[in-house]
Amino acid sequence: MNRTLAIKDLFGSFFRLGLTAFGGPAMIAHIRELSTERNQWLDKNDFKNGVALCQSIPGATAIQTAAYVGLRVRGISGALTAYIGFGLPAFIFMLLLSVLYARFNNLPKFISLFNGLQVIVVAIIINATYLFGKDIVNNYKNILIALLAAISLWFGLSPFMVIIGAGIIGMLFLKVAASTSTTFTSETKETPQNTMQIIGLLVSFLICLTGLYLLSSILFNLAVVMLKIDLFAFGGGFASLPLMLHEVVNNRGWLDSKTFMDGIALGQITPGPIIITATFVGYMVSGILGALVATIAIFTPSFFMVITVAPFFDRLKNSIYFKKAIEGIFASFVGLLLYVCIKFTIAVPWDIVRILLCLAALTALLRKVNILYIVPIGAAISIFVL
Repeated sequence: MNRTLAIKDLFGSFFRLGLTAFGGPAMIAHIRELSTERNQWLDKNDFKNGVALCQSIPGATAIQTAAYVGLRVRGISGALTAYIGFGLPAFIFMLLLSVLYARFNNLPKFISLFNGLQVIVVAIIINATYLFGKDIVNNYKNILIALLAAISLWFGLSPFMVIIGAGIIGMLFLKVAASTSTTFTSETKETPQNTMQIIGLLVSFLICLTGLYLLSSILFNLAVVMLKIDLFAFGGGFASLPLMLHEVVNNRGWLDSKTFMDGIALGQITPGPIIITATFVGYMVSGILGALVATIAIFTPSFFMVITVAPFFDRLKNSIYFKKAIEGIFASFVGLLLYVCIKFTIAVPWDIVRILLCLAALTALLRKVNILYIVPIGAAISIFVL
């Protein structure tokens, strides 16, 4: 642990990185460069262990990795500092875009813009399903789990129950290879000081949640929904989309499918993980306070899991039942994303222009063209031709 590193310097480093945090999991390479090469806070093996941890627990991998680096450098306070610093730019950008969207979305040019962005979102989700599934759905058992997950969601079963069921099926029927990964260093072991800080943060959060319950039912429900989504979002930010779609559109009716797709599109042109769409949802439901509550809630479970699981991850990752459950859960998310693809595709009023725009965007994504080029170009085309 580096006690000489000032908290404000740690915050500044991750805030600057967060300003350019486009590309989701691709940002892990930039966090590695910041922490292992430029500043040498961690060695490469330690960083690799941290990434393995963050990939094994629910939530957005990149921002969790930032928290892990902060944890290793300055303990619990460092984890919180890095987490907030990395995620704050995404929140600020998304909040500004949400305000603009709420004010101007009925203007003709805005309608044309988001009509085009809808089909680009379809292309993005199709590409995410392919990337998520190509290495996971590689045998008939995983394919079966994915298909059962998609069918179950289509017939109204809660995705949270689907995920739990997939984990149980994985433990019972899947086979996984033995682990060959390295172990965590002694510096990640739990200490009494860390334990007290974790308990203090948890109690503070529960007090705030109780305050929401007493003051505003809509804000409390918003927080509970986002907490639940993040708790089950194994596999990174895109894994949260089926859960968010179910809760926000199908179950609660806070947004319609089109508006939710618009929020996803905005999430693609802001830095940070795609689950920053929660900020958009919160704003549309209950203004600025709703955006703040939804954002804090969607990131809180991930943060607590990083700081609490790290000391015990060696035992967890070497458990055969844990690995089998995770593989089953990951396979189910391929099916859940497939369901989202179908749901969003049905929501688009297709014509020849939209079909060509979607195919062009999907081709560009498959060819690894940066999404920062795809979305603005698609938006410009939409304004003039839709």
